[in-house]
Amino acid sequence: MITGSTDGKIMVRRCLVTFKPFRIFVVGIGFFSLCFLMTSLGGQFSAKRLGDSPFTIRTEVLGGVESRGVLRKISDMLEVILKRMDSLSKLDNTSTTDARRLDELTSAINRIQPAGLVERIQAIAQNVSNMAIRVEQILQNSMVQGRVLRDGTSNQCEVPRDPRFPECPGKVDWMRARWTSDPCYAFYGVDGSDCSFLIYLSEVEWFCPPLSWRNHSNPPTQHVQEAKPPKRQAAFRTDLTVLLDQVGTGKESLSFMKRRIRRLAQQWATAANRLDAKLEQRWRDQKKILVHVGFLTEESGDVFSPKVLKGGPLGEMVQWADILTALHVLGHNLKISMSVKELQGFLGVPPGRGSCPLTGPLPFDLIYTDYHGLQQMKQHMGLSLKKHKCHIRVIDTFGTEPAYNHEEYATLHGYRTNWGYWNLNARQYMTMFPHTPDNSFMGFVSEELNETEKRSIQQNKVNNMAVVYGKEASMWKVQGKEGFLQILHRYMEVHGTVYYETQRPPEVPAFVKNHGLLPQHELQQLLRKAKLFIGFGFPYEGPAPLEAIANGCIFLQPKFNPPHSSLNHEFFRGKPTSREVSSQHPYAEQYIGRPHVMTVDYNNSLEFDSAIREIMRTKVEPYLPYEYTCEGMLERVHSYIQHQDFCTPEPPFIPANLSRQGSAGGSRVTGPLFVPLPNSTAVGWATNVTAPSAWPPLSSLRLLVSQEGQSCVEACQSAGFICEPAHFRFINNKEALHGLEVQCEVVDSEINHILPAFSVVRRECGLQREPLLFSCAGHSPKYRRLCPCRDFRRGQVALCRDCLQ
Repeated sequence: MITGSTDGKIMVRRCLVTFKPFRIFVVGIGFFSLCFLMTSLGGQFSAKRLGDSPFTIRTEVLGGVESRGVLRKISDMLEVILKRMDSLSKLDNTSTTDARRLDELTSAINRIQPAGLVERIQAIAQNVSNMAIRVEQILQNSMVQGRVLRDGTSNQCEVPRDPRFPECPGKVDWMRARWTSDPCYAFYGVDGSDCSFLIYLSEVEWFCPPLSWRNHSNPPTQHVQEAKPPKRQAAFRTDLTVLLDQVGTGKESLSFMKRRIRRLAQQWATAANRLDAKLEQRWRDQKKILVHVGFLTEESGDVFSPKVLKGGPLGEMVQWADILTALHVLGHNLKISMSVKELQGFLGVPPGRGSCPLTGPLPFDLIYTDYHGLQQMKQHMGLSLKKHKCHIRVIDTFGTEPAYNHEEYATLHGYRTNWGYWNLNARQYMTMFPHTPDNSFMGFVSEELNETEKRSIQQNKVNNMAVVYGKEASMWKVQGKEGFLQILHRYMEVHGTVYYETQRPPEVPAFVKNHGLLPQHELQQLLRKAKLFIGFGFPYEGPAPLEAIANGCIFLQPKFNPPHSSLNHEFFRGKPTSREVSSQHPYAEQYIGRPHVMTVDYNNSLEFDSAIREIMRTKVEPYLPYEYTCEGMLERVHSYIQHQDFCTPEPPFIPANLSRQGSAGGSRVTGPLFVPLPNSTAVGWATNVTAPSAWPPLSSLRLLVSQEGQSCVEACQSAGFICEPAHFRFINNKEALHGLEVQCEVVDSEINHILPAFSVVRRECGLQREPLLFSCAGHSPKYRRLCPCRDFRRGQVALCRDCLQ
């Protein structure tokens, strides 16, 4: 009789599901069966939640601690399911479809029984996940139907088909299926109904049109424009107490950074006073700046902090300590984040997994971070990152070239790596050395000596004393080192500063006097005595050679032939650059050079022997490039903050709209924009043409043509200039081709990182269509490139001669 009645079947099912003793029995059997199976295997399972559903789990063979997490998660899921069932039992409008789904639910419960080991547990976990999803779907459909009938909003919440918002229907479908995947949607009021989806997609995000029946006094979150407070003037600071408190405690890396800040405090104060006088106290905008040091967060693994006292790399911490100090001394409003939790709090990240936009406008003018921090911001800022990425500056030791930065181009043309592909303006990446003009040169500082200290060093130098660059024993594992070390030992007493715990590292020869890892001040005293600081080829481009040269040492380093790059060396593989490194420290080789730096072939014993004898005969004074002094760094960072703006769209450069200087009616230009410069193969901006507002100013422009296969980096350097990517937009036109007397039968506009360029053989010219791909680094054996070079200040390659005006 019961089987003959649909209502009767529904009643029986509802009783079975809602009858608490039965329910507790079924769930209890399933739960304790899982416990028995998992503990019998020694607790070798862990659970990880996937993004498709808040209930989905996956079992893997891992450690015993994680297995308890599985049990907790399964217990939590079952508790949630029981609550869903209670809600189901209270619904009065269960449809036939819902009844069928309840049949499936009952079947799923019946399948929770031990019948295998790892495979069966995986099946049970999947069944529980599927069961939870079905319950969720039943509840959502029933509750939404009830709400629509109760509130009468069915017509108001129809999904609009508006050509101005073509993505709206697809986004609503996505929300229907996935809104429970992140708690941030519920935080913004999403409850599973189409009305809540449309409200969210029109008022928090921007994919759907505003709803006519809503109060529109509050614009969408993404479009909120916070009333700009009145500008405040930045004032130089010489007291670093507040900064030291902000850096925090608890890690050896932070202690190292604070010791460095204290040690250089007086030099920063002196530099601030000098720059203040140089700028003649002109107005400087005070910026609100967030510094998020991603590589030191626990979430990124922080492999650096435990190695600080064991000879690990310190270059990144040196640079970050100096960046923090420079920003503080320049007088900006600074916040420092060393954890993801702090980052979320500073940015206003809604609770959840980062799928939703920020709760309000970005509270900072600038954000300095690294690649680890950028990835964390992507994870937690959701859609807001795309809108606010123009405010970000990425501290990037080895540089990111435009071809690797443009995601689509990199993917299509083989430049995709684990880094890069962020579609930033390439000048938003900031390097440790000025090796990639496409990026901005941030740098760091070395301690500057006064005249008394310099004289003392020269008087106390030990002519036959050498110190090896390499604090880790692994750096001494150099093929063929026995040969050149024996030559060095023949002439000099060799000292090392290799870390060890209990016994001397076997990689260090017996004749080397190893001091162990030295504190900074003791290392500095050792360098002030030594005549030679010798590198073995690794690490690349660290701060130590500059510190040695500043203390009166000559730096000897190996020449790489062929140069090291991502094509032939594991260290560079995967980095977003095609740069070829000709020596251990290219900056020292190219920008300092002899007599302070000697670069030789270590495999040529005669050349190495000759270099050692020359070093012993040569007397040098301590030398530090101006750009690595405190004043040089302050000057550079000040200029970037006041002049670099990647948030304001650059207006298109239309040569036909330019006017002559001094013309009463603003008459249009009829002559050339670019004219030959005296005693030079370059052309420059015509002095009788009003130059558009730009930084660096167009007065610094020197337009050259490269050779086939030559990059603009090389072409500009060979002429004594620096490639300036900000000037590309002013030379990407036919007027520049005419100014250089380039003969073109065809002029095309394409997307390619070597453009603008031309082929002499085919008489074809190409202009750049994608501004993000303007590249100083690009080169091709078939094309000669148009290169926007510029002049630079003495000792400060990052700035042109007029860049401080």
